[in-house]
Amino acid sequence: MPGSGIASRAGSFRRKRQNKGFCCTQSPGITPHMTQHYSITRLGHQGDGIADGPVYAPRTLPGEVVSGTLLGQFLTDIRVETPSGDRVKAPCRHYKACGGCQLQHAADGFVADWKVAVVRNALAAQGLDAPMRPIHTSPERSRRRATIAVRRTKKGTLAGFHGRASDTITEIGDCHLLHPSLIAAIPVAEALALLGGSRKGVLAVTLTLSEAGLDVAVKGGKPLDGPLELALAQATEQHGLARLSWEGEVIAMRAPPIQRFGAAGVIPPPGAFLQATKDGEQALLKAVFEAVRGAKHVVDLFAGCGTFSLPLAETAEVHAVEGEAEMTQALDQGWRKAQGLKQITTEARDLFRRPLMPDELKAFDAVVLDPPRAGAEAQVAELAQAHPPVIAYVSCNPVTFARDAKTLVNAGYTLEWVQVVDQFRWSSHTELAARFTLNRKT
Repeated sequence: MPGSGIASRAGSFRRKRQNKGFCCTQSPGITPHMTQHYSITRLGHQGDGIADGPVYAPRTLPGEVVSGTLLGQFLTDIRVETPSGDRVKAPCRHYKACGGCQLQHAADGFVADWKVAVVRNALAAQGLDAPMRPIHTSPERSRRRATIAVRRTKKGTLAGFHGRASDTITEIGDCHLLHPSLIAAIPVAEALALLGGSRKGVLAVTLTLSEAGLDVAVKGGKPLDGPLELALAQATEQHGLARLSWEGEVIAMRAPPIQRFGAAGVIPPPGAFLQATKDGEQALLKAVFEAVRGAKHVVDLFAGCGTFSLPLAETAEVHAVEGEAEMTQALDQGWRKAQGLKQITTEARDLFRRPLMPDELKAFDAVVLDPPRAGAEAQVAELAQAHPPVIAYVSCNPVTFARDAKTLVNAGYTLEWVQVVDQFRWSSHTELAARFTLNRKT
């Protein structure tokens, strides 16, 4: 899920392909070619430059002529012979080794235009078009959550982010993405690895900023036993953590790690989804508020811990539906403790297998939809039959959004506008919010 961390988490298939392309040693079945020149014509969805072939060249830009050694479809040892006017010096000194960013070599204006074009092209592939609002980009050093990879070594620990398509960990001392408080917390991740990490594996330490301090969730560590649990509890006190969880189990909580959604304070379960930046969350919330303005009864589908439900309850009654019961419980508790909010009801339900049906949807005059990257194909099919007047769709995947948008347009909806939001600065990741309204004649 978007916002879960900076370290590379590409699928095994893609990693295998990329490892073949970028490995220094020749992979079986791939014959390296001598240095050749290539003209980059476009960027792919992962931010790589693409030349005819196709040939994939990371950290290149359209219009550039580059040279390098071709391994399969991937160009290595790249040299930029003719640079683009949009090429800039990467602001971060870790950029060449770190896999967290793909586009620091491109001017901000170019990246913004490209991300809007990614959404526009995804819609065009479905035969759709819509007014595109100016992109909203989160500022540097504003990421409030990151997953740090930590490996124990003979001399101590190695902590940072994975390199591109690699298990190599790059140490980062001054990341331009993360909030400074997260950078300052990297020693906490190292200390936890010394306590419960294995020399054979990599610890994934998710650091999240909360109102009460650092919320830490660890995966990939040693199995819990009495001595380890005691040591971890002591570490929670020593480092002043708000909460520490180990493989989903809360070890200690010095103070509730509250996240603020509108007037409500919510204590999310360990590792629960959270928008990557507060700035980006507010941009999406503003778009959703505008999309459903005037609605009195709203259903929030894939509601999480209440990112949209709780602020919307300031003016409307909300029914929040989410697949994870722990999240709906956190949402409900946050609502009960808040003041001045209208009624919120919650339901734990797998919307992929059991989408809300038309007879259940008829009670609502607006729908908020915020699915994961797979989109909401099954739920959208039911919305297309139920015909709620307004749908606010928040997406982290332009391709599945466009697929679902086509279903809604075919059912009589108008895609009024799209707001692109760039929370994942310098990455290929793109998010958006959109408004659909039902045609009066439908």
